[in-house]
Amino acid sequence: MTSQVSSPAEHSDGTEGAVVGEQRTPPGPNSDDPNTESPGRGAGKEVRRLDRVIIRFAGDSGDGMQLTGDRFTSETASFGNDLSTLPNFPAEIRAPAGTLPGVSSFQLHFADHDILTPGDAPNVLVAMNPAALKANIGDVPRGAEIIVNTDEFTKRPMAKVGYETSPLEDGSLDAYNLHPVPLTTLTLEALKDFGLPRKEAERSKNMFALGLLSWMYHRPTEGTETFLRQKFAKKPQIAEANVAAFRAGWNFGETTEDFAVSYEVAPATRAFPPGTYRNISGNLALSYGLIAAGQQADLPLYLGSYPITPASDILHELSRHKNFGVRTFQAEDEIAGIGAALGAAFGGALAVTTTSGPGVALKSETIGLAVSLELPLLIVDIQRGGPSTGLPTKTEQADLLQAMYGRNGEAPVPIVAPRTPADCFDAALDAARIALTYRTPVFLLSDGYLANGSEPWRIPDVADLPDLTVQFAAGPNHELADGTEVFWPYKRDARTLARPWAVPGTPGLEHRIGGIEKQDGTGNISYDPANHEFMVRTRQAKIDGIEVPDLEVDDPDGARTLVIGWGSTYGPITAAVRRLRLAGVPIAQAHLRHLNPFPRNLGEVLKRYDKVVVPEMNLGQLATLLRAKYLVDARSYNQVNGMPFKAEQLATHLKEAVND
Repeated sequence: MTSQVSSPAEHSDGTEGAVVGEQRTPPGPNSDDPNTESPGRGAGKEVRRLDRVIIRFAGDSGDGMQLTGDRFTSETASFGNDLSTLPNFPAEIRAPAGTLPGVSSFQLHFADHDILTPGDAPNVLVAMNPAALKANIGDVPRGAEIIVNTDEFTKRPMAKVGYETSPLEDGSLDAYNLHPVPLTTLTLEALKDFGLPRKEAERSKNMFALGLLSWMYHRPTEGTETFLRQKFAKKPQIAEANVAAFRAGWNFGETTEDFAVSYEVAPATRAFPPGTYRNISGNLALSYGLIAAGQQADLPLYLGSYPITPASDILHELSRHKNFGVRTFQAEDEIAGIGAALGAAFGGALAVTTTSGPGVALKSETIGLAVSLELPLLIVDIQRGGPSTGLPTKTEQADLLQAMYGRNGEAPVPIVAPRTPADCFDAALDAARIALTYRTPVFLLSDGYLANGSEPWRIPDVADLPDLTVQFAAGPNHELADGTEVFWPYKRDARTLARPWAVPGTPGLEHRIGGIEKQDGTGNISYDPANHEFMVRTRQAKIDGIEVPDLEVDDPDGARTLVIGWGSTYGPITAAVRRLRLAGVPIAQAHLRHLNPFPRNLGEVLKRYDKVVVPEMNLGQLATLLRAKYLVDARSYNQVNGMPFKAEQLATHLKEAVND
């Protein structure tokens, strides 16, 4: 879904801030006009205005929480709110029902101003069963709204997760605004005329919950009804049953006395520059960035890949875009995937392979071959919890040193890391620029948090995209002493040190490829020690000479402490820094996109500060690199629990660092 923003305005942001924005009321589920107001809106019911809300849907992995959250997010994006999401689900296709490890959740933070994270703690928890309640109640602050499906709070499901008495009756939830709702019963009642088997009808209870929350927060509804009819187009009875459950949830909120208050969160027109926006996940933005890179380079895009969580969405998405010259190959394993991609690079394509940490380990030999061949290749690593299989559906930043050094010999590879889901688009273009300009494999390090999370993305004008046009070798490039003109595959560009890219089959450009060391210039096999030393140092010099922008530092107060991060820590770090500055605590912030080579001014920046703090979702990998290269006392603040940092948690630690 897209939304238009016509004019920017200033905004303020505190604990991810609050401003007054323009209001409008979305239509009810039976409205035909998306610009009309909701009919009735519940006689005598109070409507409160909020600047932001954090909602978490939680249930079994088969309860459709990801779909529910995604639909609520889509309608929120179309309404014009700024938003950030955090899907959280188990790795099993169908995790054990009713157990704590089997709980799936989806958290959405939306606001009438710009926000940076999915939020620390939910204002509203929708718990579909006892396991969902128990797994999430620790994150819910006192006074928050809790909506529970009372039909699931029977003796056996409660005992399965350790409830000796019902939390709905024993007073343990007295500190919250508890809303007991028999979601299953109400759904079955709404669908009694559809003639569906009970089990099939029960599956629509997530749509009932979505309808209730859509009423509660004045969300548009037309898009969800259209989506359901399209999703179940081949099963119209199921489609209409889900629409009926969705409308029943809306009407329940409208008519029941249990929900006396509904809430409005105005569109975030002040938060966005003018343009056309859509909600986008990191993997989708990255896919679009790769397609755009292929178009801007006027090259076919080739993906050689093997499915792996959380990178598989990129393979799925790119396979839909053959009309843009995209060819996708699902290989039999990780090694075959990157081998095919490297072959495509040799053949003149913009070549990509996608994977996660375990796949990088298998691809390492071929990455080294790409370094030796000096061919452009994008290695997209969507990082996840490790080691080994680890936590496939959880997030981590622990592949940085693997990307830097995880190959035999001296095999330097540039590394680019996006900071937000939308930034994955620009990072893909940047990685392609480096690969094509300098004839080198490039690592693009995203992670599960960015890949699955989403936010509004301003659709760029094609005219503003970078020109990535490539000049292939067209003929001889070297003259021998006897005047003969020949092609030397390792004769380098004086500025970039890149070797020429010769498409196989071009007359006169025949040359060797392979992993054995090449002679400088001629590309012939060479075992000469001096030549090997020269080639190793030249490949390193090529990477060191890559042009990247200087590091920008946000330091309005002349602080003595700098917090520096990379990748997906950007949102939590920035939110924490805003909190501290509002409290009068001076602190500087910088965030790295380019991790190899580092920006040329990084050393000078680090030396300006008495203290340097590096928050990472690993055990200190960037901090290790900064200490080694710049001899600074970079202080690590680390977390490896499979979840992103919370802004409050970071703010507390950073304040302690400033005051230490």
